[in-house]
Amino acid sequence: MHHRRRLSVLCLAVVLALPAAAAERPDLAPALSEMPADAQRLAPVVQRFRTDLASLGRVYDITAGPRREAAFRGLYTDWQKRLAEIDPAGLALEDRIDHALLTRDLAYRLGQLDFERNRYRDAAPLLPGVEALIALAEARRELQYPDAHASAETLERSRRALSDLQRRLEKDPKALGSTPIVAHRAARLLEGVRADLKQWYGFHAGYDPQFSWWNKQPYEALDQQMDAYGKLLRDKLAGANDPETIIGDPIGREALVAGLRHELIPYSPEQLMDLAERELAWCQRELEKAAAEMGVSDWKQALETVKTRHPAPGEQPKLVVELADEAIDYLIANDLVSVPELAKRDWRMTMLTPEYQLQAPFFLGGQDVWVAYPTDTMPHDKKLMALRGNNRHFSRAVVHHELIPGHHLQYFYNTRYQTQRELFDTPFWSEGWALYWEFRLWERGFAKTPEDRIGMLFWRSHRAARILFSLGFHLEKMTPDQAVDLLVERVGHERENARAEVRRSFAGDYGPLYQIAYMIGGLQFHALHREIVGAGKMSEREFHDAILKGGPMPVAVVRARLRGELPPGELKADWPFYDFGGR
Repeated sequence: MHHRRRLSVLCLAVVLALPAAAAERPDLAPALSEMPADAQRLAPVVQRFRTDLASLGRVYDITAGPRREAAFRGLYTDWQKRLAEIDPAGLALEDRIDHALLTRDLAYRLGQLDFERNRYRDAAPLLPGVEALIALAEARRELQYPDAHASAETLERSRRALSDLQRRLEKDPKALGSTPIVAHRAARLLEGVRADLKQWYGFHAGYDPQFSWWNKQPYEALDQQMDAYGKLLRDKLAGANDPETIIGDPIGREALVAGLRHELIPYSPEQLMDLAERELAWCQRELEKAAAEMGVSDWKQALETVKTRHPAPGEQPKLVVELADEAIDYLIANDLVSVPELAKRDWRMTMLTPEYQLQAPFFLGGQDVWVAYPTDTMPHDKKLMALRGNNRHFSRAVVHHELIPGHHLQYFYNTRYQTQRELFDTPFWSEGWALYWEFRLWERGFAKTPEDRIGMLFWRSHRAARILFSLGFHLEKMTPDQAVDLLVERVGHERENARAEVRRSFAGDYGPLYQIAYMIGGLQFHALHREIVGAGKMSEREFHDAILKGGPMPVAVVRARLRGELPPGELKADWPFYDFGGR
């Protein structure tokens, strides 16, 4: 798939001497008929909002800033007024989709501002004097020059407030009645404010002698105090002094329900956990069948056998290229989806560092693929776990998820068709699509051996378990340690890898619904496939190309688009895509 970048003069001369037919290569330029041509009225409107949003975000980027909140609130409400000037009933289908999605997006963003403000208020008693520091940082972003003497007074007052509360909490950690979760949230907020204040000080210090004269000592004393107090919050109040400790921030049932409604999912968190149990039970029945074919007593023993079949150190990148080519060849041979020639070539491979593998012990992907494999600096036990967790059969089920037809192909199309809809990207579309292909390839017999099926089923089990532990955690019914146990006992993870997966899920880098989106989104696409392709309304390739060319959006809206049925008005969560009696 990759071509050598350097050719010797001799080889180049030989190529140039060949007849034209022998030197032919695939055409990288697509046919003009494949390029979008129809003008859409709302596409530039959505694109303008995206651009304005990015502009505002460049200026209003201060942690927990009230000016930031006010600026974004103003942007969202002004755009709501502008959209209200458009009658969606008079729009064509693609424009109705953009109108409905932008209307939904603006309302959700306003709700998230309220949600973030309330979470800050919960942590505020642990952050005395911090609001004044936020005000200093926000004033700089608005190009307001500080009064040097007054700023020094503000820094000193905040230092004393934090110092006084630190002494109080050292004597009585429960003095304010804060939970470890809120203490950890406060520590993260304080870390963000400290970074913002560092930029504030660095902007003026040294350039303005009067500023430095007044503020150097107060700033340095405050910075040391923020560091010490942050450690108290994290280590003593939140209990995160052990780097292996996993602490998340559950959002609660009400916020989960609001998030599901926003994603147009018609089921409750409890119903989705029931769905996950059904899917996990199905996976374990299929694992037992594969284990029997391997001649072993149960699925856990079969899984242990599969984990020993890994490439030698240094050989994993070669396997990735082999597996990527295998998937692409299969898709093209079976006319399942259009794979442009350039898409086969424009991905890169990167090896994950040992440090990053603490949070991502397996492959990652998107525009490129990031490969997890042990390095010579890892402790011996972590090397073995990384080898076992990235064996060739697990990897075979991951490469097509990350590259083609999964995330890389999505990225390729998203940057070329309906590009304004990247604003509406949702993990139920992005991760759901990649997992849907695992479903389809399973059904088509892409797994050649029982070991390959074990590899696919391991990941499918993992996605079901993610629903259980992420919803369980945010409903405050499951702890991070219980989530680790679930992955080890019911999926078959190595314990270190399970801890890394849970840490990654709860670290705050992903939204609270992200982990459930893999399987739920995949099941949505699978149900839509039955409804469209199964009914003979489209071929496999037509169906998949139409999804990719439509851009990211909730899968329920993909369904409305393919059916040509999107009535004007609010998008509703009214598509029951899962048969609870079907497993």
